[in-house]
Amino acid sequence: MSIDNDLKRIEYALNRAKQTLNEFTSGRIEAELKAGGDPVTAADLELDRVLRETLCEGGDGWLSEETADDLTRLDKSRVWIVDPIDGTREFIQGIDEWCVSIALVENCEVVTGGIYNTAREQLFLGSRQTGVTLNGRKATVSKSSSLEGAQILASRSEVKRGEWKQFEDAPFEVIPCGSVAYKLAQVSAGLADATFTLVPKNEWDIAAGVILVEAAGGKVTDKQGRSLSFNRKNTLFPGIIASGQQLFGQISNYLIYSN
Repeated sequence: MSIDNDLKRIEYALNRAKQTLNEFTSGRIEAELKAGGDPVTAADLELDRVLRETLCEGGDGWLSEETADDLTRLDKSRVWIVDPIDGTREFIQGIDEWCVSIALVENCEVVTGGIYNTAREQLFLGSRQTGVTLNGRKATVSKSSSLEGAQILASRSEVKRGEWKQFEDAPFEVIPCGSVAYKLAQVSAGLADATFTLVPKNEWDIAAGVILVEAAGGKVTDKQGRSLSFNRKNTLFPGIIASGQQLFGQISNYLIYSN
């Protein structure tokens, strides 16, 4: 398939997700706890079904937060990595910082992605060949080159737990936000300068956001500065750093010397 066709498939799937979400009301939905303690709603599960039905064809592999992992995906050259609702806690609470996240991985490299915050009507799409669009308009990462006054998106949960207190005197502005996928999408479109996480993240949390940031001219690595590959048996990454190219080195150095 061509990149254009894959992007059209992602956009179509995200619009189907929006239609499905019309059946549910953020802030007025019951949730259950999964085995690991994370919440899940009927909306997560229904979106998982709809997205898989829409995206998979011709033996494509599938990795989703809401589907039991089938390791036959490791033998597939094309794998969809999906989080039906990234930011389920915010979705439950009625905070508009959640999104639907879709990425396509080919031979362990994420090649296309889309993220849709339907509450804010923000649809991000991108690939390295096409760049990134926000609601159909071209977008790029911030050109900021200084930490002074930079806007850094932080996990709302991490901030609430007090894990960002160490940055109270930092030269940058810390802005709490829910979904990590949505944070990455905002960085890709220059709506914030950077984001980094202090706890591990799964492939479905970040795959679409990674390709968006990179396609928009930015850089993403794990906290050790290593590039990211996907469709691995162990889906966890030890945290990530994402920003525009000009700011990335400063953030990395700051995190190294602040620890």
